[in-house]
Amino acid sequence: MLSIVIPSYKDPLLSKTIDSLLENAEGEIEVIAVLDGYWPVVPLKDDPRIVQVHLGKNRGMRGAINAGVAVAKGDYLMRTDEHCIFAKGYDTELIRSCEDNYIVTPRRYFLDAVKWEIMDMPFVDYEKLVIQSGKKFSGCPWKSRTQERLDQKEYMVDETMAMQGSCWLMKKTWWDEVIGELQNEGYGPLYQDSHEMVFKTWEKGGKLMVNKNTWFAHKHRSFSRTHSNGTAENPSNNDACWAYSLNVWRYYYENTIKPLWKI
Repeated sequence: MLSIVIPSYKDPLLSKTIDSLLENAEGEIEVIAVLDGYWPVVPLKDDPRIVQVHLGKNRGMRGAINAGVAVAKGDYLMRTDEHCIFAKGYDTELIRSCEDNYIVTPRRYFLDAVKWEIMDMPFVDYEKLVIQSGKKFSGCPWKSRTQERLDQKEYMVDETMAMQGSCWLMKKTWWDEVIGELQNEGYGPLYQDSHEMVFKTWEKGGKLMVNKNTWFAHKHRSFSRTHSNGTAENPSNNDACWAYSLNVWRYYYENTIKPLWKI
């Protein structure tokens, strides 16, 4: 079974995202909606595949993900944002391509949150991990690698350096043994979760893979977000949070990862 964790904070698109997950799954799934210190205005539908986890107070995105994983029953674990749509059979395709030490992310499109359809914009397959403005780790579109490996069959499941973090899948055993949980201390309650997981995975000999045989579409940045600025209890990341991540991982990135990727 696949357990799908959705950390949610007052996003009106949560129900539509859940509908897309349920309608397009081809295997056995459970959708774990983690309500981060709130109740939705419109209750979620009554479906045995939906598990609601209500947090008594707001913990932030990282805490909500940890809470969802803690109750997950599946052999495979997936996390997605609360404003996405998915390809038919996304679940079976991602599972098919996931080895014991992989994190797998699908091809990413951009979602028009009003029309609820894919926007006419280039998709994202590969991202390069960089230090942005000397301030923080960031994933940026890797256009040269995308063009070099576009539509070549041997690269339809391929290694990449970074991901947005809005949709990924791994074996539950890899989370338990390698990720453990997302760390709030230092990192802050929001963001950088993808970098933390990828660095931990690399340290243990694992890989971050993109599966171009399936896709999801994530709400475009031109539409408003509910988690972007955090909350009064858990404000958004600041320079200290970015600096913490750099302090923990910069030496490993500069001396191991960059030479390995020849960048």
